[in-house]
Amino acid sequence: MAKIFNFVYVMILFLSLHIFLKEVDAQRTCKTDADCPKIPSLYPTIYKCLDGICRFSEAKLLIL
Repeated sequence: MAKIFNFVYVMILFLSLHIFLKEVDAQRTCKTDADCPKIPSLYPTIYKCLDGICRFSEAKLLIL
């Protein structure tokens, strides 16, 4: 009897993961670099709009 309850409990947990979790597309679409998020704590890595998707890019330092 206890094995049946454990089996049912595990099945409920397993099925709930598939019901409540969904596939998340973390890629953000953009047209220009201004559409991408600005996160100052990630310097020297910034977001750039490449092929319509915001992607990480290294910031270039201009030394005069």
